[in-house]
Amino acid sequence: MSKLLDPKILMAIKDLSLAAKTTIEGLMNGINKSTVKGPGMEFSQYRSYQPGDDLRLLDWKMFARSDRYYIRESEVDTNIAIRLIVDASASMNHQDGNFKKIDYARYLAASLAYLGNLQADAIGLNILKENEIFSLPAKQDYQHLSRLFFQLEQIQPGGVFTNADQYKQFYGGSQKRELIIFITDLYETEEEIFELLSQFNALKHEVIVFHIMGRNELELDFKGYSTFEDLETGVTIEVDQAGTRKAYLANLNSYLEKVKTRALDKRIFYRLLCMDEPLDLAIRDFLNQRKKLRI
Repeated sequence: MSKLLDPKILMAIKDLSLAAKTTIEGLMNGINKSTVKGPGMEFSQYRSYQPGDDLRLLDWKMFARSDRYYIRESEVDTNIAIRLIVDASASMNHQDGNFKKIDYARYLAASLAYLGNLQADAIGLNILKENEIFSLPAKQDYQHLSRLFFQLEQIQPGGVFTNADQYKQFYGGSQKRELIIFITDLYETEEEIFELLSQFNALKHEVIVFHIMGRNELELDFKGYSTFEDLETGVTIEVDQAGTRKAYLANLNSYLEKVKTRALDKRIFYRLLCMDEPLDLAIRDFLNQRKKLRI
């Protein structure tokens, strides 16, 4: 794995497009490049020649070895529509170390968009916060990718998660099945996020949820801080970390298991990502789930 995939190093690159290019090229150097070739380029199998087959598909090396005619078949890698959805509610301003959840989210989204565009997929973007949803329709070209990078750079988290009344725009347009990549911290108050996931599930989309959390959240390690503020409501509480850590971790583990179970029940791929982890796990998950939408 390239050290450039380390978030601390990657986020030092302020140009989002350059960071995305660096991430994907670093990862691709370490895996079989056949998984990212263009349409129809990935070898699948040989089969015997049948009358009427295109003679240009004959494999002459196989003929030389076996004295029989074989057709070399390739698995067609169908281009798909990918929708990136980024949670931009105030809780995404949570900071661990030198960067925030939203920083990790924007670099992850940019890297996945770059890879999707590289594979000739149409990439769309939605940014969700408070009572608004920003939408960038799915397209496939580098000018569109530049616009997507620009919108990711402009995200300023604030307020609560998008109201369910705004979800209707997800139901219109093309009924084609999409790969939806939802990047969020899953902070919700009234099941609003899982309500949205249920709607995607009902529309038969393939869904990946990347759940972002800080190491300080996972371990209750805030370096002596004892006052905590809810970034979306402004409510503050005093916490004795030493006295509450055991109960906190037990409740957190119970919550995470519940989240994974609910996602599994909806046939949604779920991955917990800690902000100090490299992006390669998420990118490999994306490649695996993308294969499910091949026609």
